[in-house]
Amino acid sequence: MDVRRARERYRGGDPAAGIETWHAFSFGPHYDPDNLRFGAVIACNEERLAPGAGFDEHPHSHTEIVTWVVEGELTHRDSTGRETVIRPGDVQRLSAASGVRHVERNAGSVPLTFLQMWLAPVEPGGDPSYEVVPGIADSTPYALPEAGAMLHVRRLTAGERTAVPDGAYVYVHVVRGEVELDGGLLGAGDAARITDAQGVDAVAGASDAELLVWEMAAR
Repeated sequence: MDVRRARERYRGGDPAAGIETWHAFSFGPHYDPDNLRFGAVIACNEERLAPGAGFDEHPHSHTEIVTWVVEGELTHRDSTGRETVIRPGDVQRLSAASGVRHVERNAGSVPLTFLQMWLAPVEPGGDPSYEVVPGIADSTPYALPEAGAMLHVRRLTAGERTAVPDGAYVYVHVVRGEVELDGGLLGAGDAARITDAQGVDAVAGASDAELLVWEMAAR
C-alpha cells in the first residue's frame, strides 16, 4: 500500500481567475515519470472554483472522466448540446472516446469543490457518451467497463468499518473525515494505492467519513 498525502499534490490552476487545482498524478508542467498512473487511473484532481470561475471550452479524447462534487454545484456543458448541474452525491461520467469538447463552471454563489478522476480506456476510440447518476446510494457500485473499473462510494459513521474491495489495483481517496486503513491513518485529501488488495478494511475515525474507492482489474 502506497499512501499519498494531500500536501504532496502538485498545485496548478489559475488562482487569479478563481481556479485552484491540486493534482495527485503527473499533470501538464508537473511531469513525474514515476507518477504517471495507477491501474487505470491517470488523474485525480481536486478542483476549487470561486463563484463565476470555471474552465472554458476545451477538448478531451480517449479518456473516461468521472466527477464527484464535494460542495457547491458544477454546471457542465459539452459539444453534444447537453447542459447539466452536478451536485454532491451525484456521479457524472463523460466518455471522451474519439473526441469531445466541454465547459465546466461554478455558476452558483458559493465556492465549489469537486474531484475529477480520469481513467484510461481499455480500447481507444468510439463515440462519446455522457451519464449522470443523481444521488447514488451508499455502497452502490458504479461500473465503468470502458476502463475495466468499478467505483464504490462509502459513507461511514464514526467508528464504522467497511471492507475495501479485493482487486489487482485499488485506489482509495478520502473525501472527508479520517479513516484508518491497514493500520495507517488517512485524512481528507489523502489517498492510498493498493496493489493486489485482499482483506483490507477501512475504519472511520472520531467523525463521519466519506470514501471513493476504485476497484480495477489487471491489464
